[in-house]
Amino acid sequence: MKVFGERDYAHTSIVFLVISILVFFAPVAVAQSITQKTQTTRPESGSADKSSSSDDDAPLTTFEEEIRAKRAIKIAEKEHQANVDRAREISQLGKGLQEALKQRQSLDREDNKKLERLEKLTKKVRGDAGGEASEVKLDTQPGDLTDTVSRLVEVTESLSKSVQSTPRQVVSTTVIDNANVLLELIRVIRSFSR
Repeated sequence: MKVFGERDYAHTSIVFLVISILVFFAPVAVAQSITQKTQTTRPESGSADKSSSSDDDAPLTTFEEEIRAKRAIKIAEKEHQANVDRAREISQLGKGLQEALKQRQSLDREDNKKLERLEKLTKKVRGDAGGEASEVKLDTQPGDLTDTVSRLVEVTESLSKSVQSTPRQVVSTTVIDNANVLLELIRVIRSFSR
């Protein structure tokens, strides 16, 4: 039997110390490695969550595209229906002004409010049709307020029918032209009522 000397004891101690260190730090190194892997994968999955909520980052699936298209169609149909309702109101306001003029032979404060509402709605209908302000010369200049309001009623009815018969995807020059004529007639009526 061999007796351990100081040299053997020191050698054994060093080996034992190295093994102890390896045994102690190996699980710590493995744990750190796993933590780093999960941390690097979490931001990717986190950004995937964010991009799915953000419409601009990730490409859309077929289902998402279909839902978005249906939503856009519903919004366009709703806007078109609102425009048709405006056109009906324009026609009603024109007839109301004509009735008021038959009763009083002049326009009062309420009629001027109707005229302002008529102008606002007409501009909105013209804008939705893709038109903008332009100079319009009337073919025949009405001679008095009664003639002008009668012509206004004709144009409001024509505008209303045009808007109602025009599909929502179409830009109608008829609607734009009628709206511009109607706005010019409103200007002429205001000049008579001053």
